[in-house]
Amino acid sequence: MTKLMIYGATGYTGRMAAEHAKAAGMPIVLAGRSEASLAKLAAELGVEYRVFGLGDNAAIDHELGGISVLLNCAGPFMRTADALMKASIRNGVHYLDTAAELDSYRLGEALDDAAKAAGVMLMPGGGGSVAMLGSLAGHAVKRISNPRKIRIVLHVAGGLSRGSAVSAMENVTVETLARVDGALVALPVDGIQKFDFGKGAVDCFPVTLPDLITIWRATGIRDIETFVHVTGDGFPQGDLSLLPDGPSEEERLANRYQAVVEVTDAQGQVARSLLDTVNGYTFTALAAAEAGRRVLAGETTPGFQTPAGLFGNGFAQTIADTTIIDL
Repeated sequence: MTKLMIYGATGYTGRMAAEHAKAAGMPIVLAGRSEASLAKLAAELGVEYRVFGLGDNAAIDHELGGISVLLNCAGPFMRTADALMKASIRNGVHYLDTAAELDSYRLGEALDDAAKAAGVMLMPGGGGSVAMLGSLAGHAVKRISNPRKIRIVLHVAGGLSRGSAVSAMENVTVETLARVDGALVALPVDGIQKFDFGKGAVDCFPVTLPDLITIWRATGIRDIETFVHVTGDGFPQGDLSLLPDGPSEEERLANRYQAVVEVTDAQGQVARSLLDTVNGYTFTALAAAEAGRRVLAGETTPGFQTPAGLFGNGFAQTIADTTIIDL
C-alpha cells in the first residue's frame, strides 16, 4: 500500500472522505488549490498536503510523485476530470472520483484504451449514486433470465451542497437522455412516471444520470431509463456561492436516500427491488473512501471501470446500513 491523494479535500465531500480514509488507517495526502484550508485540515488529521492547480501538466505530474491512487472530489468535474484523468494515465496512478456528471463518464470511455495501455484504472463515480444504483441494478438483473430493460429511480431527500448545486447548474441540458437499443438518445422532457418507494406511487421525473453509461457497461442491457424523485427544499435559488457547504449532520441523519429499480424480461415480466441507505452525501464519502482503500489494496482492473463491475453487486451493501429488498 502506498498513498491515496484526495484532490479537493477541503470541500464538503472531500473533507468527509478524508476523515473516513484517515480513520480507516489509509496513508493519505490532501491536495487542492487553497494552501490555508489544506494546511488547517492536514494539521487536524495529522497528514501531508500538497498545493497545486490544474493548469500546468508538469506541476501536476510533479505533485503526483509517490501517489498510487487519486480520488478527485473537486467539482464541477467538467473543470477537473479531464486534467486529472490524463495526468493519472501519464503517471501510472489509478483514478477515482465522486462525479454525478455524465461528461466524466464519457471521458472515461474515451480514455479507456489509453488507460488500459498504461495499466491504469479510471473509475468515475467510485462513491455516490453510481455505486448505489449500480449495485441495485446488478442485484435485480440476477433475479430474472433474459433481462431486456431497466428503469431506475433515485429518491433524493434533503438539501444540496453548494458544490452539488453549482455542478447541477453548470450541467443543465435542454434534453433528457435514455439508452435505447444501446445508444444514448434524447427523450421528451415531460415523461413523468410513477414509482413506489413503499408509501404509495409518487411522481418521478426523467433525468440524465451517468448510470445510463455505468449500468449499461456493467450489465450489457441495452434499454435503460433513469429518473429522480426529490423531496425537501428542491433546487436552491439565488446566488449559489452564498449557500452553506452542505447539509448539517443532523440534516443528513434526517434524510435517507432510497432507490427503486424495475427490470423487465423478454416476456414482459418485471422484477422490482428497493435500496435504502443513509443520506447521499454520507454514502458518497464513505463509499469513495472504501473504494480508495480497496484500490490501494490491489483491487484494480485497467481501463474504465464501474464500482459494481469491479467490486461486485454487493458493494453498496458494505457501506453504512445500506439494504436491498425485493418487492
